[in-house]
Amino acid sequence: MNIENNLETFVRLWRKLVRTRRVLLQQNKRFCIRRILQAWLPLWASDRRIASICQKSEQCGYDFLPPPAIEPLLHREFLRAFVSEYLDIGMRAVNLKALDKAYSEVFPHSPPINAAKKKIIGQYAKNATIRQNPPCEML
Repeated sequence: MNIENNLETFVRLWRKLVRTRRVLLQQNKRFCIRRILQAWLPLWASDRRIASICQKSEQCGYDFLPPPAIEPLLHREFLRAFVSEYLDIGMRAVNLKALDKAYSEVFPHSPPINAAKKKIIGQYAKNATIRQNPPCEML
């Protein structure tokens, strides 16, 4: 598997993630970070590397992952941590624009990854009211 920090690699990884989910569910195995890495790169996926990817993505190795089309942020952080660990680069060096664009190509009928985040932030901004402290009463 040739992994680089570009759009083509991210498209391949998103598609491979969907296929891996299907295969693991057919084998009655948990769809989690540990199983995904063991399926993709069995010799490379040591406990130390799995723990490093889990720490970078702020997830646990055996936590069940929902389908990528439903919860893309979890999977985006996992793929970002995987590429950063595999290429031995920092998390900030991973091309997020290419990663998000690849998600839009693989899942064309799903909303963009950042759309849900913008809706949530906008919802909080609309509902936000400035709270003022009541005046103190002097005794």
